[in-house]
Amino acid sequence: MSLNETPSSERIHIAFFGRRNAGKSSVVNAVTGQPLSVVSDVKGTTTDPVYKAMELLPLGPVMIVDTAGIDDEGELGKLRVEKSLAVLAKTDIAVLIVDGTSGMQDADRALAAEFEKRKIPYIIAYNKSDLTCAQEPASIHEIWVSAKHGTNIRALRELIAKQAAPETHQSPLLDDLVRTGDVIVLVIPIDESAPKGRLILPQQQIIRAALEAGAIPVCCKDTELALTLERIPAPRMVITDSQAFGRVSKIVPPEIPLTSFSILFARYKGDLLTVVRGAAALDSLHDGDKVLLAEGCTHHRQCNDIGTVKLPGWIREHAGCEPVFEWSSGTGFPRDLSDYKLIVHCGACMLPPKEVQFRQQIAAEQNVPITNYGTCIAHCHGILRRSLELFPEAAALLD
Repeated sequence: MSLNETPSSERIHIAFFGRRNAGKSSVVNAVTGQPLSVVSDVKGTTTDPVYKAMELLPLGPVMIVDTAGIDDEGELGKLRVEKSLAVLAKTDIAVLIVDGTSGMQDADRALAAEFEKRKIPYIIAYNKSDLTCAQEPASIHEIWVSAKHGTNIRALRELIAKQAAPETHQSPLLDDLVRTGDVIVLVIPIDESAPKGRLILPQQQIIRAALEAGAIPVCCKDTELALTLERIPAPRMVITDSQAFGRVSKIVPPEIPLTSFSILFARYKGDLLTVVRGAAALDSLHDGDKVLLAEGCTHHRQCNDIGTVKLPGWIREHAGCEPVFEWSSGTGFPRDLSDYKLIVHCGACMLPPKEVQFRQQIAAEQNVPITNYGTCIAHCHGILRRSLELFPEAAALLD
């Protein structure tokens, strides 16, 4: 990925929902101006959520999601509905497509109620206005359209833009921590688990954020960190890959603030205080306690993988016991968390903030502590307080 591309996690997610054969996919294709989804008169043509990253004026970079019908039937249909409803966790703006020839049905009303419960801005678009006598919209959030003839599609785009919610999180990534001219050192290990020929997304985003703030990012491997600090003896801060926390903390002088990419993303994507509180659960684990290691994306496991090898090892060593580890990845985050004593989530660079906050919310509702890779690793290495020096409110939780 180049530094000019907008990752999916940073795009506004606009999801289209509705009953089978209401014309969701046809409306999606009309709104995007391209054949994003297969359309057919056969009910249930859309089986899994379809994602498309694109530019949608006047919003800019967005992620369009076309979902399966919420009234699908049978065992397979039930699974499709569950996948459609799972999209709600990352939806910034919802568009409910209603068959204008039959009007709102119970399934439509239930979904609208779910939007309101989750405080998701939404629009009701009555499709097939060409086949019925279109009525006056009951509110400013309703519109009659015809995907077939293109009627009111431009107006629907404009209505979607007006529904664009304000940022769901207020925490910046880096710009409140640095000033123009500050030098920051980024420690990027290049080992067997590093991707070939590229930097991972958090590293790219931190570099971009530093440049936008007028700071001067200096990148080095952990093996060259000591030499780098000889050349630049007083950087504003050092940001390291969490996996190298132990080694890096022994090299960076105590007067230089030290944190990790993962901790910065914990603040940027969700609630840093939540994951700091969650790290305390590492001190009370016992043999047989279940720990969920959750990742926001799916990837090929390398030798000495952080999620399946390194983290379990550090947790066992810190807790002095043998927990039972389970794993989830991508959209497979479980909704029932009651069996777990602790959830350790990745930095969530591939997830939109709304989904990170939703995962933290359901963990809180079920009284299950949740932390993330960076805070977990720092706690296991005994340097969590130091890694939070830049964030006094979070550090105060350790007192």
